[in-house]
Parts: sequence; C-alpha cells; structure tokens
Amino acid sequence: MTKAVEEEKKKMMEGEEVIPLLTPYNMGKFNLSHRIVLAPLTRTRSYNFVAQPHAALYYSQRTTNGGFLIGEASGISDTAQGYPNTPGIWIKEQVEAWKPIVEAVHKKGGIFFCQLWHAGRVSNYGYQPNGQPPISSTDKALEKEGSSSKYPPPRRLTPDEISDVVNDFKMAANNAIEAGFDGVEIHGANGYLLDQFLKDKVNDREDAYGGTIENRCRFPLEVVKAVADEIGAEKVGVRLSPFADYCGCGDSNPQALGIYMAKSLSQLGILYCHVIEPRMQTMFDKDETNVSLMPMRKAFDGTFIVAGGYDRSDGNNVLENDGADLVAYGRLFLANPDLPRRFELDAELNKADKSTFYTSDPVVGYTDYPFLENAS
Repeated sequence: MTKAVEEEKKKMMEGEEVIPLLTPYNMGKFNLSHRIVLAPLTRTRSYNFVAQPHAALYYSQRTTNGGFLIGEASGISDTAQGYPNTPGIWIKEQVEAWKPIVEAVHKKGGIFFCQLWHAGRVSNYGYQPNGQPPISSTDKALEKEGSSSKYPPPRRLTPDEISDVVNDFKMAANNAIEAGFDGVEIHGANGYLLDQFLKDKVNDREDAYGGTIENRCRFPLEVVKAVADEIGAEKVGVRLSPFADYCGCGDSNPQALGIYMAKSLSQLGILYCHVIEPRMQTMFDKDETNVSLMPMRKAFDGTFIVAGGYDRSDGNNVLENDGADLVAYGRLFLANPDLPRRFELDAELNKADKSTFYTSDPVVGYTDYPFLENAS
C-alpha cells in the first residue's frame, strides 16, 4: 500500500472530506497521487515540427509529483502532419528535442506519455512530402462546415501501405521510449487517420479494412498490437471518440463501435482506454445527452479515462459513480497550471483565452497563465 493510499484511508476513518479527484490511483505500475490528467492539447509551438525548449516550462508547470500528463499529438512520419508547428517523433532531431522536456516533467515526479498521431486526410499538399495528396481510408475529401479551410481529396491507402503505416507507429513508439517518455497514447480519435478507418461515414472501403465493424477496426487494432508488442502493453493507451463527428468523421452506430473497440483493446491487455464523452459533438461545445460511456467502461478491463467538458463537480461525480478511474482536463488545465491545487481548495479558476489556443507565441497563452499565489 502506498503512503498516499494510507493517508486517504486515514482521512476517511477520521471523517474528513475526501475529494475523489484527489485520491490516489494505481494505473498499472504507475502510482498516481491524484486522478486529474492533463489531456493532450495541440499547442502549435513546435517550430518546423520539432518540440521547442519552451515546452519544458509549459509541461513542468502542469506537473505534480505522481501526476499523469499526456503530451500533445506528435506526428509519426513525414505524412502525418496536418497543422503548422505541431511536433513530430519520427526523426532523431525530434527525439533529441523531446528529451529535456520529458526530463523536466520527471524531475517534478510526473508520469508522461507521448500521443502518437497521424492526421490522415485532415491535411493538405503543403504538409505532405513532395506535395503529394494526404493519405486516408478513402479518397473522399473532407468538407469542413463553417471553415474556410480547404482540404484536397486524399489518396486511399492500399493494404500494403497500411502495413507501412503500422510500422511507422511502431517506430514512433520506440522513439518515444528513447526520448524518455513513460509510454504512448495512440490517437484513434478526433477524425484523424485511425478514426477515418473506424467510422462508416468516412470509410467506404470494400476490402478487409472496410464494411463491417470488425473490418473497420482492423487497422487501428493492428497498430495497437504492433505498438504493444514493441514496447509492452503496460505502456500503451488509446484515445477514442466513437460518438463524436469531428472533422466530418461520424458513425451510424457509435455505441456498437465503442463497445467493440473497448472489448478488443481489453483483449490486447493495454494499460488504458481514454474516451471523449458523447456530449462533446464538437471540440468546444457540450450537448445534453442520455448516452453513457458506461457500456464501454464495463467492456474494458484496464484503466478507463474520460474527457470532455468536465469541471470539478462533474469529475468528482463520475469517479464516485464508478464511471471512470481518471478524468482528463484540457482547457481547464491549460488555463490553470496548478489545477489539482485549485480543485483541492475549490478555488476560483482562470478562464482560458480561446484566441491564443493555436498561436505560435512561446509565452502568450502558453506559459503565462497565473498560479494561484500569483493571481490578482
């Protein structure tokens, strides 16, 4: 029994208030001091696809001893990028750049995972080697409503090329471990490449990677198995968003898709499953819904992480009702680098400034959010 667990038991026996979000949790071999997770957040401060020194301050600001952080989406290959100034993890220069950032987190006692990402068709010629079309499950272009962004028609991957991408994920996972990360999260959500295979509104294939749920899940599960075999299943998590329709990526039966993936991932013995709540149909707005993640929770044997519009009260409630083991926070953790402390005190929270979410400034909207003792 860890010291943190002993202290919580003592509190309960003495009748003190126990805040579920601040109770310890053992995630595999990792002893977490609380259940508040830094969600992976694209920050567009990694110039030329290389993580920068200012990221060390950003992540260390949000690190507590025994806290769990998931790094921003990092491209697995030169075909993976879809946005400016996002980091990669496919070449030596990128690996070396991540090392001092990971070290800064470890120095404060944090557990740090690297999110492995491929944007798929959410890209354009300018981000692709030799100006080629981006790759996807389909050759249908993304039509993004309410956006002036234009995406070219992607190129449908052949089965042989799918094997190459599986290998890219495997090599990127190796690189992440070399950089010092404690593990990796495979990005199978938010309308990116793996999600483009999972969802039937995008995947229009007629081969072994399209049609049935089993076929649509084949490639993502091949990626997970390859990575787990390479670095150990105990170091692997997966992020999913079966209910979301981000980047034109929806599904006709998200509950069945989610349960099938949860069961399949459980069979592979991975560390955790990280799922976006059904209420988050868009990346920023919550919708009321009666749909629950509980069937996925019950289908997965490992650690279950939920994300999507949580505040302090919601987070405590989902843990009390056994809807999750951990709760990931994005915008709240961005704006409040000392979020666990603020939750402990039930203190006022800084508000996130949306206008600076995706700027390239190394300080503004990045490392300049005040801590509680510095707040005016």
